[in-house]
Amino acid sequence: MTVLDARSLNRATLARQLLLDRAALPVHDAVAHLGGLQAQEPQEPFTGLWSRLRDFDPAALSDLLAGRRVVRTHLMRRTVHLLTAEDVLAWRARFDAMLRQRVLGTYRRELEGVDLDELAAAGRAVLADGEPRSMGELARAVADRWPSCGPRPLGEMLIAALIPVVQLPPRGLWRAKGGVRNLPLASWLGREIDPLDPADGVGQELVKRYLAAFGPASSADLRAWCGLAGLPAAVKAVRAELVTFRDERGRELLDLPDAPRPDPDTPAPARFLPAFDNAILGYDDRTRIIDDAHRGLSVAGERVVLVDGRVAATWTVEAEEVVVRPLRRLTRPERSAVTEEGAQLAAFLSDGESDRIRVETT
Repeated sequence: MTVLDARSLNRATLARQLLLDRAALPVHDAVAHLGGLQAQEPQEPFTGLWSRLRDFDPAALSDLLAGRRVVRTHLMRRTVHLLTAEDVLAWRARFDAMLRQRVLGTYRRELEGVDLDELAAAGRAVLADGEPRSMGELARAVADRWPSCGPRPLGEMLIAALIPVVQLPPRGLWRAKGGVRNLPLASWLGREIDPLDPADGVGQELVKRYLAAFGPASSADLRAWCGLAGLPAAVKAVRAELVTFRDERGRELLDLPDAPRPDPDTPAPARFLPAFDNAILGYDDRTRIIDDAHRGLSVAGERVVLVDGRVAATWTVEAEEVVVRPLRRLTRPERSAVTEEGAQLAAFLSDGESDRIRVETT
């Protein structure tokens, strides 16, 4: 079985994640290809798409959100993601059990004795008037029935698990600020979510969609991306359609036969990634793109810079200036590439008002 080293996996990841060459894709198609974008920080997906698409216009994403073709909702790993309307309707039922268990993992003691079906029915009854509500407002509306529980656990269970909801614009629009206001997905999109497929075709689709955007990858990587424990049967069902490799640790890696696996010596440009980017979080073993010593950055919300395809710096914005803090010494060509890309990012983030960038010394 062919062994793929870390550099080969890195270049494959960059190609699948549209980070090796910016893609000439419509924004909707890019969101679909990537299987969604992690989006708990509302403005971060704009940077993620700017780094991946040619001539990205942030208004295009805002229009998709306002036009109900892309939505903000809890899904993978119980985190907020941007997903196409088609994907969230097709996939959401497959995530129900995981979302409940993730909330119970945090609030099991507080929710002890609460009948979750009754709680879901109570929450749906409140939302039936069509009025958008915050999590706190919804929780307080049902709290009298479970006075010993407290509003936070009730709200988390309702919004993040029991009732498929969408976070309404202006939340998530370019340059917009707004609190989280929720409506049921079915109300916002005008269609009920698809029922769980008894043959689990949804699981099989998730396996193939994940590999298209993240492969080659292991079953553990797949689970780390979506948070679902019940996909071995889906992997088994599609295994005949896949090819297999090994990594340098001997783990089996699955992939689509015709998916891009570039030459490991393919040059990789400097790229600026937003907080919680799935190019990093979408794996159990992240060493293909980030050193173990820096793994904590990926869950701490640090924005990172890829140099030669790997995390080599963090970045922030201070007074319309992009500030880069290297994690290692950058060579002169690397520093030049980071400066050029960072200046373009500064112009994007400031609507052309500033192209200032400062790369600090290590």
